[in-house]
Amino acid sequence: MTPSTQPAALPDHSYGGGGPNHVNSTAHVNSAAHPHGRPDEVLAELHAVVGRIAANVEKVIVGKPDVVRVAIVTLLAEGHLLVEDVPGVGKTSLAKALARSIDCSVSRIQFTPDLLPSDITGVSIYNRQDNDFEFRPGPVFANIVVGDEINRASPKTQSALLECMEEHQVTVDGNTYPLSAPFMVIATQNPIEMEGTYALPEAQRDRFTARVSIGYPDPAAELAMVDEHAGNDPMAQLRPVSDADQVLKLVHAVRRVHLSQEIRRYAVELVGATRRLPELRLGASPRSTLQLVRSARAQAALAGRDFVVPDDVHAVAVPVLAHRLVLTAEAQAARRSSADLVRNLLQRVPVPQAALDPTGQFLHNINPNR
Repeated sequence: MTPSTQPAALPDHSYGGGGPNHVNSTAHVNSAAHPHGRPDEVLAELHAVVGRIAANVEKVIVGKPDVVRVAIVTLLAEGHLLVEDVPGVGKTSLAKALARSIDCSVSRIQFTPDLLPSDITGVSIYNRQDNDFEFRPGPVFANIVVGDEINRASPKTQSALLECMEEHQVTVDGNTYPLSAPFMVIATQNPIEMEGTYALPEAQRDRFTARVSIGYPDPAAELAMVDEHAGNDPMAQLRPVSDADQVLKLVHAVRRVHLSQEIRRYAVELVGATRRLPELRLGASPRSTLQLVRSARAQAALAGRDFVVPDDVHAVAVPVLAHRLVLTAEAQAARRSSADLVRNLLQRVPVPQAALDPTGQFLHNINPNR
């Protein structure tokens, strides 16, 4: 039996479209979990806000709804996003479009070899009038921080983001300064230009909740992009459709999405299986387990449910886990990819049987709290 990995669709949006065998999880929720046929008020607001943000971003990133979905899931999961791909496919545009869609503080850092840690975190400057040092915050003090070509900075400079991303605070000269919520780092990097770059260390990669590759658009999407973008800059016309307070409210709603004991065990078994693969030198960390279930909660909320099903774990497993795995030299020589290894595990690790009906389909309306 092969479980479905198709991400659930957002109402009135193209996410997760799916063929004739696609299970409409929203319909299951509307008929079973919500007798009146409507999701509760918070989920309804989440759908409306996410739909507006997605539509706004897709004015710039044409024909990549799954990439936009992962970016929004990462935002709602209180995580950070790494966008890795070849030049010219819209890595920075994706980051800037998501940032501009939310009316909050945004900063952009262009990572270069001469960038210093204090250029990111800030620095204490001596004030002659007060006869004391005062702290001047760096660009990391923003709700959304866009880091362009992060692997062009030295490891010393990259490490300036470690505390920010994990603990949402900055320590300078022995003083700790909290960062405002919501806080998200969206970093881009080019995987093919190795000269003049510094590979992200494992500890840095592990702090990114998800990694996405945009890829080349199909001919129809590229033609639409030429028609719409050749004469004007869509980024210049982008206007905010939400704000920081509203996003923070939705983040709190995602935290309350129910996670059953079976799904918890399933996530732990899935992550634990990566540590036993002979093709890997390093499997996924316990931090990745937490990020996996947080992202699954966000995915469930996007699908209109206040509880997580295995489909949600499958929809986010590759973006959340693949970039954390370190292949052996033999696996690299055999051209194995970490994403393929995660997909194989999704087929091999048993899905919780309590979440399956007799036909093998996922039961989307199971909620032990009801």
